[in-house]
Amino acid sequence: MSRIGRAPIAIPAGVEVKVAEGNVVTVKGPKGELTQTLSPVMDIKVDGAAVTVARPNDEAMNRSLHGLTRTLLHNMVVGVTDGFTKTLEINGVGYRASKEGKNLVLNVGYSHPVNIPDTDDVQTEVPNPNQIIVKGIDKQKVGQFAAEIRGKRPPEPYKGKGIKYADEVIIRKEGKTGAK
Repeated sequence: MSRIGRAPIAIPAGVEVKVAEGNVVTVKGPKGELTQTLSPVMDIKVDGAAVTVARPNDEAMNRSLHGLTRTLLHNMVVGVTDGFTKTLEINGVGYRASKEGKNLVLNVGYSHPVNIPDTDDVQTEVPNPNQIIVKGIDKQKVGQFAAEIRGKRPPEPYKGKGIKYADEVIIRKEGKTGAK
């Protein structure tokens, strides 16, 4: 039995979970509303202040979907109550970020500034020129948006310049002169 899949998901006060036909799950909370279609094979039940996920049998596919379905549901509940954030850091001489209206403006060594508009689901903040905070209620969209920002100038291994996640460790290389 899946240890993750069999754990019930507690529904906090102010959060409403509905399961429609075909396992279309809608979660409403103080920060917004999320809807997702989950595997129709899984049995999702709302029991008062908890949601449980059960699988029909122990086939390999059902075992793998069990934990996944429970984790996706849990992420939806956490998203509408607390939300998700990703923090990015910018390293490099002259590299910086700023906010112009709903656009994130990156100066990261190109001949032009890179403009990235915020979406309806994901917002960005720039508390200081070397830090970007990506916020939203959908964990997948926050992670994808942060990855797209990082992709504009990924960190390089020699000097460590570029955009990296705050908790990311860049393994540095020595370079030509250090190999003697």
